[in-house]
Amino acid sequence: MRYRLYLIDRYRSLIGYTGVLLAIIGVVFIVPLLTLVFYPQEVRYAPAFLSAGLPLIIIGMALWYKLAPKQEGSFSPTIHEGMVVVLVVWVVAVTIGAVPFMLISDLTFTQGAFESISGWTTTGLSVVDVESAPRVVLLYRSLIQLAGGAGFAIIALSALAGPAGAGLSAAEGRGDQLAPHVRHSAAIVLRIYAAYNVIGIVALRLAGMTWFDAVNHTFTALATGGFSTRAASIGYFNNPLIEAIVIVLMLLGALNFLTAYTLFRGNFRAFRRNGEIRLQVALFLIVIPLLLVLTTASIYDNIGTSLRVAVFESVSALSGTGFTTVGYANWNSFGLFILVILMTIGGGSGSTAGGIKLNRVYVMVKAIRWEWRRAFLPQHTVNEPSIWEGENRSFISDQLIRRVTLYVFFYIAMLFIGTAMIAAHGYSIGDSLFEFASSLGTTGLSVGVTTPDAPPTLLWGMSLGMFLARLEFFAVMIGVTKLFVDGRVLLTKPETPDRTVKVREDQA
Repeated sequence: MRYRLYLIDRYRSLIGYTGVLLAIIGVVFIVPLLTLVFYPQEVRYAPAFLSAGLPLIIIGMALWYKLAPKQEGSFSPTIHEGMVVVLVVWVVAVTIGAVPFMLISDLTFTQGAFESISGWTTTGLSVVDVESAPRVVLLYRSLIQLAGGAGFAIIALSALAGPAGAGLSAAEGRGDQLAPHVRHSAAIVLRIYAAYNVIGIVALRLAGMTWFDAVNHTFTALATGGFSTRAASIGYFNNPLIEAIVIVLMLLGALNFLTAYTLFRGNFRAFRRNGEIRLQVALFLIVIPLLLVLTTASIYDNIGTSLRVAVFESVSALSGTGFTTVGYANWNSFGLFILVILMTIGGGSGSTAGGIKLNRVYVMVKAIRWEWRRAFLPQHTVNEPSIWEGENRSFISDQLIRRVTLYVFFYIAMLFIGTAMIAAHGYSIGDSLFEFASSLGTTGLSVGVTTPDAPPTLLWGMSLGMFLARLEFFAVMIGVTKLFVDGRVLLTKPETPDRTVKVREDQA
């Protein structure tokens, strides 16, 4: 009875904070209507966004007002409780997010949910015809990628609710704080993200994009999402300067915010010795020449074009963005396999990118090197390898190696299962591996498997992969388990004292 009352009190506060996040999601649905100022002929699409956004704002604010703790600092959710909130909020976001696509683009619920999940998880795989889609829909797609990539819910809650945000930030995989106080840390992240966007929009406009294209491509490049306003993606513009700017934006989006903050503070030494940066540079120095020599040089007319393609596609794949300047129909298997490896590795931890993450791969590389060296050291020698994250040095313990190895195992197992699922629909192993690696890495590159007429079971399988990868498997598993266990306690009717005594007498 006491534990049940304790859970009721905890979940009242959790639902109150969930209300704040639902209201913020509602605002994200309303913001695309700003395009009506410039394109008033699209006003007929306003009800689709209002019907999705206004109820969430009203319900969310009511929950926050009625149930959220009134005294700041009186409630701090644990990481497991944070995982419950994050799971519920994301399920609501991707479900309600399908409504505008269904009402405006005439998609089925499966197609609308796929597009919504692809947007919020910053994947970029799409079943919408962007050439015929209204501008309000195009901006909506970019906004949900911007919000989902930034971990908008956790950042906003951290700023609004003080210490309550710490457990929620960790639950969404953003446990690293830029400052001791979570609210100050959230404010720094927001300023960095806002600065990125302003600079990117202006740069792309000066490079030749329209304001509308510049806004959308900046949003989705920094979110490492890859939704474009053009069917040919960045290749539509055929502009080396635009490609260079987009490459910079993709790299910034895939950069750990803690590492970016270190760079902004002028600590270049800490930036250079950061393990993720070193691994990223090493990968580019290896894969770009390989792609150039073994793939692109034999396809495109001159060395300049071949190099442009090799660099852009490598950065897009590793950052998990999914922009492209070319199609892959004439690429050989080696080039596609290199992209699969890059999509699987992914970007920096705590960034907007997906994949296994550079930090985990770097830890595994260091661990292998450590084991090799330890084999030749005296038996009782103490020698722990270390890595740098921002300005902090941390040692690689056996516990960390165990966690990383377990996550990588789950990731690779999921990749195999998803590949088999797509292959079961009649696609080749190569195409199946590429498409699910793109889905699981929340990248968005495609070899043509993802289409509006794809089987619903295929779209739902890929949607599940995107969702699990974005929230990371353990967060979803723990969130679902805690909801199930706590739900059984909350839904079980407690016995009255008289009933308890009667049962004990009967037992006696």
